[in-house]
Amino acid sequence: MKNSALGRTYADKECIIRQGDVGDCMYVVQTGKVEVVREEGGVEVLLAVLDEGDFFGEMALFEQDVRSASVCSRGESRVLTVDKKTLLGRVQEDPSLAFNILRTLSNRIRKLNAELVRARGRSRT
Repeated sequence: MKNSALGRTYADKECIIRQGDVGDCMYVVQTGKVEVVREEGGVEVLLAVLDEGDFFGEMALFEQDVRSASVCSRGESRVLTVDKKTLLGRVQEDPSLAFNILRTLSNRIRKLNAELVRARGRSRT
């Protein structure tokens, strides 16, 4: 693990956030990939693999709840931490940033809805 003003480097399989922890910031993948994993009933489910430019942990900025999933590095990755004050300042400087975040969140909901429909279809057969 290496730290710098521009982010932190995580080793392969090193956890960045853990499901159930309290969060107060979001993260942006600068280089490499990370895995989003949720544990349910002792079983880990891979929810997503995020690449450079993707973000995660944003729900902690909008909700006062614990992390809904764990995120760990897949190979070495560099990740930038963004706190709420910094994000709000950047949105004031560039309002299109808020639109891009909303578009990403909308895409995630659309994918989850499609997966839910597929899962319900499988359970009926």
